[in-house]
Amino acid sequence: MSHIDHGKSTLADRLLEITGTIPKEKLQPQLLDSLALERERGITIKLAPVQLSYTLPPKEGRVNAIPLGNEVAASSAYTLNLIDTPGHVDFSYEVSRALAAVEGAILLVDATSGIQAQTLAHGLAALEQNLNLIPVINKIDLPNADVAGTKKQLIETFGFAESEILLVSGKTGEGVENLLKAIIERIPAPKSESAGKFRALIFDSFYDPFKGVVAEVRIMEGETPAVNAPLYFLQTRAEGYVLETGFFAPQPNVNDGLKAGEIGYIATGIKEPDLVRVGDTISSALDADPLPGYKEVKPMVFVGLFPIDSGEYFELKEALSKFRLTDPAFSYVPEKSQALGAGFRCGFLGLLHAEVVQERLSSEYGVDLIATTPSVEYMVGSKLLTNPSSFSTLPSDIKEPWVTLRIFVPKTYIGPVMGLVQDKRGKFLDMQHFGIQVEMSYEMPLAEMVTDFYDKLKSVSSGFASLDYEFLDFREVDTVRVDIMVAGEKVDALSSIVFRPRAESFGRRMVEKLKEVLPRQNFAIAIQAAIGGTIIARETISPFRKDVIAKLYGGDRTRKDKLLEKQKKGKKKMKMVGRVEIPQEAFLSILKS
Repeated sequence: MSHIDHGKSTLADRLLEITGTIPKEKLQPQLLDSLALERERGITIKLAPVQLSYTLPPKEGRVNAIPLGNEVAASSAYTLNLIDTPGHVDFSYEVSRALAAVEGAILLVDATSGIQAQTLAHGLAALEQNLNLIPVINKIDLPNADVAGTKKQLIETFGFAESEILLVSGKTGEGVENLLKAIIERIPAPKSESAGKFRALIFDSFYDPFKGVVAEVRIMEGETPAVNAPLYFLQTRAEGYVLETGFFAPQPNVNDGLKAGEIGYIATGIKEPDLVRVGDTISSALDADPLPGYKEVKPMVFVGLFPIDSGEYFELKEALSKFRLTDPAFSYVPEKSQALGAGFRCGFLGLLHAEVVQERLSSEYGVDLIATTPSVEYMVGSKLLTNPSSFSTLPSDIKEPWVTLRIFVPKTYIGPVMGLVQDKRGKFLDMQHFGIQVEMSYEMPLAEMVTDFYDKLKSVSSGFASLDYEFLDFREVDTVRVDIMVAGEKVDALSSIVFRPRAESFGRRMVEKLKEVLPRQNFAIAIQAAIGGTIIARETISPFRKDVIAKLYGGDRTRKDKLLEKQKKGKKKMKMVGRVEIPQEAFLSILKS
């Protein structure tokens, strides 16, 4: 576990290499980042389990991991189950799922940047679950590595002893052998009963067209039933059967079954993705007790996704259903838009999560999408409102979501960061110093974060700031709904709920952007921003002008006036019957602005 870009995937490569899981000639950088999008962006998006086999010299053999073979006391060979996790705040739910399936974790810190927001958040989450933590400082081979300063941060923040902290380089492999020995010494073997009823926790899943839903599981008790034996899902009450079992190395490898303490997969044969949910318990008996799962996550950002071709609605629906198997933090419900037709209102954990999901749906499932403006969930009375256009007028008792925000930043950037957060309606809570780093705590409206806050934070801090946030509560807010009208018709896909003092500037910015991206017509087009019946901003796209008097040679002025008047009447008629179609390119441009 670590913050983004601290070297988790590179360290995982060295562990795969040293344990011989992957031959050196077949090893490639960031091997566990199997998605094309992960390699393109250079970040981990999906957790990736892999089984490692490691042998210690006989005199160093231990018995507190899962030994291979029958001679437990004399054995020095161990099976280690590793789960590589993401570091970005939008994918913290992947970490929560991994923590529910393991006995310990490596807390990885970059020697050049020290403890950052997600390092602290993930470390505290692991301690809450009573997991054994191994503090590791990575990138010690770099010339600007501050090993002493990073050690001090770990000691002051988490209370580690200096002797507990390991130094490694994921790039060169230095110190990785010592890390493997420390994993065997410090992380206990799973305490599970092999003789009890079979129970397994689902921490991930994916869909196979031949095997149905394949559940990635941690076996908590017993061992997997024989092939073709029935399986029961205690939350959905669904029934499947054991089609195949195996482990990840890192590709799926078929075996004869999984035992208590092991991590692997079970092909269930179930063809309906909604029947298999992450966090559910698989058992051989329907009356078994469910296992406590990982912490459930709640979507915080909502975006409407619509097919560019309305005929692909059912293809999109099927793609979303299968995609949700691999991403339980993603949610969707059907939605209808006057401008875009039938689509879905989708929930995400953040803007990066929304962007990544859209790209994966396009590249992995071949669906062409258009997205509406990101919005947050508002509370009206006891009901939750995610679509701004679902109310004709906004009620007066509307409440907006607030989050607790923790920002890690070097001391030299305190002023610019405080100015940015205050401009976003943030309320200062506390400030703590960790060496040259400062942690600032704020309360802030979530709506202010789903626009350009993260980009501006990186800008004012020269890229050094990191953040973590958690949902706090709903609070009353003075908001209005800003509607965008093109040629007198409201475009519901562009409606937004805005903080009242900023409504006018928001409306002006939207109509100016639309003027830039909408194609000209043969008649003038009025673009307006309105609050109820009040127009707060307007721009006009001038029409094409055909030179109708170019063919006239001589004669008096009345001949020219007659043609110009005729053209004027024609344009007036054209405007009455003409309808402005907003092209998809214009939508994409305005929504990304």
